[in-house]
Amino acid sequence: MRIVVGSDEQTPLTDFLIAELERRGHIPVPIGPLNPIGSEDERKEQWTEVGRRVGEMVASGAVSQGVVCCWTGTGVSIAANKVPGIRAALCNDAETARGARKWNDANVLALSLRLTSQQIAKEILDGWLETSFDESERANVACLF
Repeated sequence: MRIVVGSDEQTPLTDFLIAELERRGHIPVPIGPLNPIGSEDERKEQWTEVGRRVGEMVASGAVSQGVVCCWTGTGVSIAANKVPGIRAALCNDAETARGARKWNDANVLALSLRLTSQQIAKEILDGWLETSFDESERANVACLF
């Protein structure tokens, strides 16, 4: 699965996320400061632009899902959620990630660079990637679609 990964800064956590997605057989698509071949302007993008671009890539179908990061994770989740069709969820643990996928059909995972350790990120990815939307919930979240 192609998964866009964006952040307003490159950190050991963002490097870990990209490597972990690759290890699991996915194709990470880094954008913003994470894109090693990006233009100087792209490598300077702030959380607002990164969140929006991740959302646009997911909504357009260019990728299947997205992962966004900023210091708290809140800003990029808000920015991504401004894009029609995006359901970004800020997840600080695996159970929240599972619930966001199962009950809300979340398609963008938002993480805090400040709070998320690599071990917790691995657990969150487990929950996120192993859980699919429960179609019986569609009527409950109709306003999201």
